[in-house]
Amino acid sequence: MNNWYREDLAYIQDVGFSNYTLKSAPGILAILERDRIREGLIVELGCGSGLLAEVLTSKEYRVLGIDISESLIEIAQTRVPEAEFQARSLFSAEIPPCSAVISVGECFNYLFDAENNAVRLMELFQHIYNALMPGGLLIFDIVEPGQMDSGTEQRFTEGKDWVVLVDKVEAGDILTRRIITFRKVGEFYRRSEEVHRQQLYRAAELAGELERIGFQVEVMGNYGEFALPKARVALIAKKPSDSQS
Repeated sequence: MNNWYREDLAYIQDVGFSNYTLKSAPGILAILERDRIREGLIVELGCGSGLLAEVLTSKEYRVLGIDISESLIEIAQTRVPEAEFQARSLFSAEIPPCSAVISVGECFNYLFDAENNAVRLMELFQHIYNALMPGGLLIFDIVEPGQMDSGTEQRFTEGKDWVVLVDKVEAGDILTRRIITFRKVGEFYRRSEEVHRQQLYRAAELAGELERIGFQVEVMGNYGEFALPKARVALIAKKPSDSQS
């Protein structure tokens, strides 16, 4: 688990790339309110540094956050001490009975876990369905093919004590990100590197699989007023109120 979002990248992710989660949060709260989920346990898969967990606990939900990165979990535990967090794979986590499961930031695409494939993802969806209370929601987003016009992209972003360089290549249904970070530690900058791979899914196909499990599914390009970036899609899957847990 220490291979992904290690200390420096976890720090940079938290301080430099919080906008996606924070802009998604009001729309997610509105979806929960629309479906009258105003209390209970919410399980957040791929919880990162606890940004959404902090918002949810401020609304008096109980939160269980799960992420494969131990460094991100350490940040989350400090940020939201009233929530529970676990450092483990999404595919091996026990999901207790809950009101909603949320996964923001295309977490289901990441191939961090060798067990992540289309079959295991469907098994995870079934596991979530079984854990949800009747009327409960699964809210998540994915990245689809077509994120980049040319198939390759390079960019850099900098903060007051860090720089991150990203080289992205989309080949078929696999997106590969090579991420090089420089973080100031004391007088000098420390260099780190990670390579992240994602399996690109099509929202229509996942919606069909979710419906076969028993969910009622909406496919959206936004969380409330926040329009998702190119090739990202949100899926809202509801367990019917008359379902048996």
